[in-house]
Amino acid sequence: MLRLASASLAGTAIEFYDFFVYGTAAALVLGPLFFPSFSPLAGTLAAFGTFGVGFLARPLGSAVFGHIGDRYGRRPVLLGSLLLTGLATVAVGCVPTYASIGVAAPVLLLLLRFLQGLGLGGEWGGAVLLTAEHAPERRRGLWSSFPQIGPAVGFLLANGMVLALSATLTDAQFTSWGWRVPFWAAGLLALAGLWLRRSVEETPQFRALAATGRRSQAPLAEVVRGHWRLLLLTGGALAVGYAVFYAVTTWSLAYATEHLGVGRTVMLSCIMGAVALKGLVTPLVAVLGDRYGRRPLCLAGCAACALWMFPLVALLSTADPLLMTLGFVGALLGMVTMFAVVGAYLPELYAPRIRCTGAAVGYNLGGVLGGALTPIVATALADGSGRPWGVAVYLTAIALLSLGCFALLPETNPVIVRQRSGKDAGTGTGAETGAAEAAAPA
Repeated sequence: MLRLASASLAGTAIEFYDFFVYGTAAALVLGPLFFPSFSPLAGTLAAFGTFGVGFLARPLGSAVFGHIGDRYGRRPVLLGSLLLTGLATVAVGCVPTYASIGVAAPVLLLLLRFLQGLGLGGEWGGAVLLTAEHAPERRRGLWSSFPQIGPAVGFLLANGMVLALSATLTDAQFTSWGWRVPFWAAGLLALAGLWLRRSVEETPQFRALAATGRRSQAPLAEVVRGHWRLLLLTGGALAVGYAVFYAVTTWSLAYATEHLGVGRTVMLSCIMGAVALKGLVTPLVAVLGDRYGRRPLCLAGCAACALWMFPLVALLSTADPLLMTLGFVGALLGMVTMFAVVGAYLPELYAPRIRCTGAAVGYNLGGVLGGALTPIVATALADGSGRPWGVAVYLTAIALLSLGCFALLPETNPVIVRQRSGKDAGTGTGAETGAAEAAAPA
């Protein structure tokens, strides 16, 4: 399990590195380079618009790679998604700016960001099923949390590289060519990830499906037709996690450097410290999910986020590094209380025959609702003088929406479900049979 979980974590970290390095570049340099005729605010909004396209592509990538995962195996998803995302990221670093090729520059940027999103949309489903379908049920939350550590590692890699370049290059050098280096490095990371995953074994549950001929012929159609309510509920439930994460890591970076006059290096350091702590506590929270259930932690995380959004904006507005870091830590701890357990929670909602599609599409639908729009909406709401309380209202509203969605979802921890139902220990649930039927009437 440690070998499988490590391979899953490494690949997820590399793919999220690719995705996050674009968000950092969008916050810092892409506006002036690719949308020079816009005002500073409009240029930032346009750059975040191309950032959001990656989220719109993720559910489509989930459907495409989910079909592959449910029909042909989880392993091809792990390899194909990593290769697609890596190639698209390297290509972003090679796109000439608007000054060189005109309007073709932002168009190419948009296309490559879309391909990034396609690849990442498939990555999560394959990575979590690799661990969830191999793990013993009493430790499924712990082992399935390893892919959830990947985003934190990927973020630290991406921003650590940008931070190092920012500290060693002049502003002119960074704007001219320095911002491209992290994108080029994605090629080496992708090769390393493919090497790590080359010997990954297919999951026992998919092998059983293939042996008995019970694979779904059209998994997306089956999920949409039979479990559309569940898809909407999981998308709405996960929206706050995405919204909070990208408010902290992307919007706040642009806001503090442009409106508060905080140095780029200082902001990156504050955000990276908070994200590192998030990554460290993820497996600890997942253990609580194995003991007390997935749903209680998700409800607690949503409530914490709803209560912390106004303090987050207040602390960010001080422009004090320590206070800003405190605000970021509080927000990300609320977020990780949910996201540490969803690697086990979402797969347990679906039967194995449609699990790769259902879990991945639901997860990435939350990215559209929470991640794609948050930097754009928050940037628009923060325009003007004074503290951006509108951003706090927006994030609090998303937290309450997610709280309501989680309240309508069932518990899936197989041990707890059996205890409540009085069934014996030999009765399968969660990863064995799926709990979607229990959630669908909600």
